[in-house]
Amino acid sequence: MSIWVDVARVASAANVLLLLALVALWSRNYLALRSKHTLGLLVFAVFLLAENALALYMYLVDPKLSAWFSTAVPVIVWRLMMLLAVFETIGLAFLAWVSFD
Repeated sequence: MSIWVDVARVASAANVLLLLALVALWSRNYLALRSKHTLGLLVFAVFLLAENALALYMYLVDPKLSAWFSTAVPVIVWRLMMLLAVFETIGLAFLAWVSFD
């Protein structure tokens, strides 16, 4: 089961980094353009960043939750959580590629 935990952790960390870059870009764009579309992207990224930062905190920092996730969560749940995190990383990488191009 350790591989699922590690993949989910790496994907969540990658998501946090990608979202920080997107928040910086969209903040700068919003300040320059003042468009509702850019503001919407910025608000979405901030909430998604909070979700991923909380997931990373639960996986790595909180002693009770990280122990529980590592030992008591069934393998199928870890596989699904890892799959969702990896899909999110792929989607954010594509969004970052489009946004920074």
